[in-house]
Amino acid sequence: MHSGTRGLPILVIASALSVSSHAQQADELIIVTAQRENESTVRNSADAGVLGNKLAEDLPFAVRSYDESLILNQQPQTLGEVLENDPTIRTTYGFGNGAEQFVIGGFTLFGDDIGLNGLYGITPRQLIAPELFDSVQVLNGASAFLNGAAPGGSGLGGSVNLVLKRAQGQPLTRTTLGYTGNAHPGGSFDVARRFGSSGAFGVRVNGAYRSGELAIDGEDRRSQVLGAGFDFDGGNVRAALDLAYQEIRIDSLRPKVTIGSAAIPDVPQADANYAQDFAFTELRDVFGTLSLEYDIADDALFYAKAGARDGREDGIYDTITVLDATTGAASGTALIVPRTDNNEAVEAGLRVQLGNTVTHEINFGGNAVWQTNRNAFDFLGPAFATNIYEPVQVDLPASSFAGGDLDDPFPLAKISQFSVFASNTIGLWDDNILLTGGLRLQTINVKSFSFANGALVGEYDENAVTPVVGLVVKPVNGLSLYANRIEALQPGATAPIDPAVINPGEVLAPRRSTQYEIGGKVQLGSLFAGVGVYQIERPGEGLLADGSFGYIGDQRHRGVEFILNGEIAPGLRFIGGGAYTHAELVGGNNVAGVPEITANADIEWDLPFAPGVTVTSRAVHTGEQFANVSNSLEIGSWTRFDLGARYVFVAGETPVTLRLTVDNIADERYWASAFDVFSTALLQGQPRTVKASISADF
Repeated sequence: MHSGTRGLPILVIASALSVSSHAQQADELIIVTAQRENESTVRNSADAGVLGNKLAEDLPFAVRSYDESLILNQQPQTLGEVLENDPTIRTTYGFGNGAEQFVIGGFTLFGDDIGLNGLYGITPRQLIAPELFDSVQVLNGASAFLNGAAPGGSGLGGSVNLVLKRAQGQPLTRTTLGYTGNAHPGGSFDVARRFGSSGAFGVRVNGAYRSGELAIDGEDRRSQVLGAGFDFDGGNVRAALDLAYQEIRIDSLRPKVTIGSAAIPDVPQADANYAQDFAFTELRDVFGTLSLEYDIADDALFYAKAGARDGREDGIYDTITVLDATTGAASGTALIVPRTDNNEAVEAGLRVQLGNTVTHEINFGGNAVWQTNRNAFDFLGPAFATNIYEPVQVDLPASSFAGGDLDDPFPLAKISQFSVFASNTIGLWDDNILLTGGLRLQTINVKSFSFANGALVGEYDENAVTPVVGLVVKPVNGLSLYANRIEALQPGATAPIDPAVINPGEVLAPRRSTQYEIGGKVQLGSLFAGVGVYQIERPGEGLLADGSFGYIGDQRHRGVEFILNGEIAPGLRFIGGGAYTHAELVGGNNVAGVPEITANADIEWDLPFAPGVTVTSRAVHTGEQFANVSNSLEIGSWTRFDLGARYVFVAGETPVTLRLTVDNIADERYWASAFDVFSTALLQGQPRTVKASISADF
């Protein structure tokens, strides 16, 4: 007898080889498809508010969207870690807690003023877990005409809108397990299906849970989120209901460092934690939106949407103030601030397209936002001695100065905003010239109540017409030049709750601002580049000589922003750019906490010699920042490097993706931000952080 395969018929051998070859080709196709779907991409389009979803080239503003594949690949803990990819944005914290704030164009954007599906006040206000979102959309510059005034009074230099996940064309069943150092495991699931005739009904349910100690010593975080999106597409009628739940708890959050010394202290070890063991923050939010679109005719669209949020915050927050920059000697304080928020928002409008040779896109409608904030405070004391280099743990101090009802906080602020808008975008020469003009009548009513007994202590009711003019010119295919002038009416800033402020919680009067911007965008194959030059002026804010928080002079911000993203060569992708920002108090000093130079470079490379393997690298650079209003203190520039890799393989017929990233691979220690609206306070940068995950798409 013949041994091996020599006794088999040649047809059987050929068939086996053919099956093996086809199986290998099928696996390679699955790997290539999965690798392509895993690409961390930026879409050069966004929801432009009343103007609708638009490509960047058709807008007189700079917009872009970071999609869910980038979020999945980078495994961020918070929205701030997603926005680290943007060269025009830097992240800091609020007073005494982990409330992320974003610095865009030298102005702050509060978490309260992050949009959700185009509505204000519906997003969780302090920390936002990214797993629920299909895209994170960024618009540089003022957007008060597009979305109305942000209720928190921020967002003048730029805005962010989050879009919740919905079912797409292809079925999805994905599970992910992840681990972040030091001891922070987690997992997530994401399921989407479309049903009915032509897939008219869509359902998408996704959730995530993470818990444990992160790379900062002793800082423990727990996050759990659950989202569900239901939508119907009946051709000329479309409707969607999005519901979400988020709960986050952080124990021993490393706080910002207030500077009470005559110099900037050296940065502690990268993973050092000078928080008190009693410090924690716990956030719970239930939120959602309902939307409807109806095509009245081929060229007329009616739309309406509504949203609501119920939020609760509990915590004991600690602060630390350095008194001696050489030794690190410091004093600490503690603060309790229970808070609840009940917010609602609605918007409705009509969008009509007319004309042939000369086209008109006419928009008109209105929106409203209602917000009720209930909180109280209890400053604990006396202050205790500690050190940023050798922290001292103490027992929770006793109550020293309280305001409001800690057990059942009563309303301290009620905000009502109403606006009506109208605009017309005129298109000439096959829409190669687009001229937009619009007006928005905005009314802002704010009621402030006493911490002592909840009695009404102040109210303002202001209204103004804020115009916008925008121009887009496309001289050649792929090139878009733009200019805009836009005004904004903002609700007044709220005085921080801090013992150094004699009017905590007071809401200041509204303020107006004006922006001018010119720029250009170019699409070269799959590579997109954009540049904009702008100027924004508005009244400044800060701590006055009498210890109250109020407006100080005028601020003028001038800058240049450059964006580059797309495929440089086959399999080689880039996300990044740079910004120059000169922010000054007119006739005075530079605005503290605003670096003149910021830059990012994020590169992905699909290795041609290793199928399924993608290597990643990112560099984040931030220039020097003045740390105080007098500009006598300054923190140095810093550059952080991140490295990572992904590997896609097939298990059976299931694509599996392994991910490994190391943020701040050199374990660089640095003061990341000096931005604070009323004091000299520094945020330390994150230490080396290892993240690993495995995903399977069934």
